[in-house]
Amino acid sequence: MPELPEVETVRRGLENLAVGWKISTAHDLHPRLLKESSVAPLTSISGARILEAKRRGKFLWLVLNRPEVLVAHLGMSGQFLFHEADKPPAKHARATFQLAKGLRRRELDFNDQRTFGWLSVEECIDGIPTSAQHIALDPFEAGFDISSVVEKIRKRKVSIKTALLNQEIMSGVGNIYADESLWRAKVHPETEASSMSAARIRRVIESAIDVMAEAIQQGGTSFDDMYINVNGESGFFEQSLNAYGLEGEPCVRCGTSIRRIAFANRSSHFCPKCQRK
Repeated sequence: MPELPEVETVRRGLENLAVGWKISTAHDLHPRLLKESSVAPLTSISGARILEAKRRGKFLWLVLNRPEVLVAHLGMSGQFLFHEADKPPAKHARATFQLAKGLRRRELDFNDQRTFGWLSVEECIDGIPTSAQHIALDPFEAGFDISSVVEKIRKRKVSIKTALLNQEIMSGVGNIYADESLWRAKVHPETEASSMSAARIRRVIESAIDVMAEAIQQGGTSFDDMYINVNGESGFFEQSLNAYGLEGEPCVRCGTSIRRIAFANRSSHFCPKCQRK
């Protein structure tokens, strides 16, 4: 699933290529595309001009020259792709937008092979769409308070990885960057959060911030074509991973084989020597 670095990469692409353009037409092409709570059909934003591309955690939205915004969640495989004339159309387009700027024309598709992503026309409260009101600030937002996050995590009698994945404590971190940040901080994923010192939790959060910042610079992590940027290009952070998806590979820090354990219907990867429980 795309996490903060991947969504931020998409946001930057939309900011560069869609902001300032008018949505001439907007059409949904799949019955499950539009979120049930959407206040209007997708066609309602036809004629709107895109003013900004914004993000909180894994939520992305386009600010329009009207009260409503267009919200997107990429789910497992959602993609915004600009269609180029010399390339074939998106194979799994669930929505299409015709954009115009003066005499120029551009087509933007929302492509989603697994159809877990969604779009929604929503109102905002204090600048945040209604569907993201329960989502906590992510580490790259103004106002993010690391000390407050540390205290919230210390009160949870859950594993530190569970706390990291809780989008109501700190948003943006998913399975990939949780494993990577815990590896960097030398913390076992099953360590109970309430048993950790404030300094140790802070080190985990700072590691998460560092690893996600590095991933953003490399365009995110792409294991397959489920995640690509708006130009159809893959990110390169997979080459910098130290734990996630590397079961059986030697830890680059100590040489011990990376282990994988079951974790909440997914997997967790860690070094059994560097990250003692």
